Amino acid sequence: MPILIGVAVVAILIVVLYNSLVRLKVQCDNAWADIDVQLKRRYDLIPNLVETVKGYAAHEKGTLEAVISARNRAMSAQGPASQGEAEGMLSGALRQLFALAESYPQLRAVESFTSLQNSLQQIEEALQNARRYYNAVVRDFNTRIHQVPSNFVAGMCGFKDREFFEITAPAEREAPKVSFGATPVA
Repeated sequence: MPILIGVAVVAILIVVLYNSLVRLKVQCDNAWADIDVQLKRRYDLIPNLVETVKGYAAHEKGTLEAVISARNRAMSAQGPASQGEAEGMLSGALRQLFALAESYPQLRAVESFTSLQNSLQQIEEALQNARRYYNAVVRDFNTRIHQVPSNFVAGMCGFKDREFFEITAPAEREAPKVSFGATPVA
């Protein structure tokens, strides 16, 4: 009888540990889906932003093409590591686009441009929150699969570490440069 009770306790422990790992795995998937939704919103907004700028700064074709190219690379990236790298390049290209817009006061005065810029800023904030949540869930999941005794269940059931969503572009880690000097006029 004591052996039967011991086996039942071990079985219950394994089920509880397995279920906690599954819950964390589902949270990771859900958090990644949240990032995907924000990225889709961002990708859908970028062509409208580029078209608006194109009307005022058509001769800045290289910058506009760089934004579209970075967007396309980011859309085709797979997995958190490559997605993070592609997103870093896209953020840099968008920074160049907004720096370009600073050179055109008539563009900054256009309501559709400022509306698109504000929408992009809201999406960027939501994306930052989604990334932070995803990384927190991945941290919890990865920690759990390495802790005793859940590491035994994780190993038996094939649970593997998840990748963090990290920025790999050095420019993304730098603080933005702020200048209170005069804005060039076109």
